Amino acid sequence: MSGPHAETTASVGPPLEVVEVTEVTSDLVEAFARLVPQLSSSNPPPSRADLVEMAESPASVLLVARDRAGTVVGSLTLALFRVPTGRRAWIEDVVVDESARGAGAGEALVMDAVRRAQDAGARSVDLTSRPSRVAANRLYVRLGFEARTTNVYRFSL
Repeated sequence: MSGPHAETTASVGPPLEVVEVTEVTSDLVEAFARLVPQLSSSNPPPSRADLVEMAESPASVLLVARDRAGTVVGSLTLALFRVPTGRRAWIEDVVVDESARGAGAGEALVMDAVRRAQDAGARSVDLTSRPSRVAANRLYVRLGFEARTTNVYRFSL
């Protein structure tokens, strides 16, 4: 194919990229300050020290999705841990910026986490999602997650 359309398409690169956070930058701290309030109104965004702790933890993988411009448009945390019955994987705090929803960042983040969990030897990946997060719940089902019949309990400290 020739013409300006072919050149433009070839030069823009992938629509987004999922990467593991290995270095905490000011850009990353600012991104979490923007993203976390979209996920939780009761918890403050993580500090730089919090993000460093997460990035350095052997028990978790902090993933971010970046758009073509390099802007962080989403994040999730994959917790990996060993219990007597096997290696477990748990996805926590999935959030995609309101301005980027519907563009595939959530799916890319979740599928990257699933691949990493499988590579680490987990036999399943668990997550929870509030019923009010309709689009997120629809995404998880579309990606193959199944609702489990269970009780989830919380002991607040």
